[in-house]
Amino acid sequence: MNDPLILGLESSCDDTAAALLRGRDILASVVEGQNALHADFGGVVPEIAARAHAERLDLCVERALEQAGVALPKIDAIAVTAGPGLIGGVFSGVMLAKGLATGLGKPMIGVNHLAGHALTPRLTDGLRYPYLMLLVSGGHCQFLIVRGAADFTRLGGTIDDAPGEAFDKTARLLGLPQPGGPAVEAEARLGDERRFRFPRPLLDRPGCDLSFSGLKTALMRQRDKIVAEKNGLTRQDRADLCAGFQAAVRDTLAEKTRRAVALYLDEQPDAPALAVAGGVAANLAIRGALETVCTETDLKFTAPPLALCTDNAAMIAYAGSELLAAGAEDDMTLAARPRWPLDTRAAPLIGHGRKGAKA
Repeated sequence: MNDPLILGLESSCDDTAAALLRGRDILASVVEGQNALHADFGGVVPEIAARAHAERLDLCVERALEQAGVALPKIDAIAVTAGPGLIGGVFSGVMLAKGLATGLGKPMIGVNHLAGHALTPRLTDGLRYPYLMLLVSGGHCQFLIVRGAADFTRLGGTIDDAPGEAFDKTARLLGLPQPGGPAVEAEARLGDERRFRFPRPLLDRPGCDLSFSGLKTALMRQRDKIVAEKNGLTRQDRADLCAGFQAAVRDTLAEKTRRAVALYLDEQPDAPALAVAGGVAANLAIRGALETVCTETDLKFTAPPLALCTDNAAMIAYAGSELLAAGAEDDMTLAARPRWPLDTRAAPLIGHGRKGAKA
């Protein structure tokens, strides 16, 4: 029997995306970014993002269908990001998915955005369960043992700012454009990481939890000290600050990854593999450090192509296809969720409000 043709929809933050996938073959992938819409505000404005998603989602679907040479009635199912994320954007995607599912009489699957990232190595490399995943993105950072499309065990994660958020805040502190990750990485290539020795947070404590809020504060204080002494920053000052910051994130993630690997190998000694996914996985310095950890511990290292590290709908379509194969299907009661932890058995990392655990 042929693999089903899945339409994927993604709108959890500031990328509007649609994709068509059959099995592990990406027939079309369309991603419409919103950087220009948010450039004047120093970050993503949720209301602007939500309106842009509502305006662009159907156009992205049309472009994906055109790329794949497929008529809309030919799709077999719709997979949509149902959370976590900015609620206005998630709601836009869920409502479009409901309309398509109703109009076409096709099944609909609500997908956890984080599961999309976590399952990407299976899409790109056919990685078999269980594997260790470092999910490192703008809003999330977690070490997970991935046992199935809906079976995750969290070994640790960030208790405050995720690395991507810390990169964005660092870029704003130094007057660099958004998104901050690529901007800081580009500046860091021109800098000397040894000039400023920033803290490596939580390395003095056991476990795999992470914290990057204090690192951002340390950079701000160093910036202010330089400005007070020189009445401003030189280009080299900025590059050296970026290099020192990136080195601190890199070293922290590498050491915490070593700890997560030890826990993983205690449980899963056969066919060990470490996968990394999420937007920050596109950072070549961080990726290189993680490869070194894998070499040291004799683990297979897997990272998606850079285009599949950032938010996209192909990963949502793939996650949806695995869930569909397992018998999952949602009805019209599917709700958009701003919070949706992957490991529901673990204690929340970043607080717990009326709407549930954030991560």
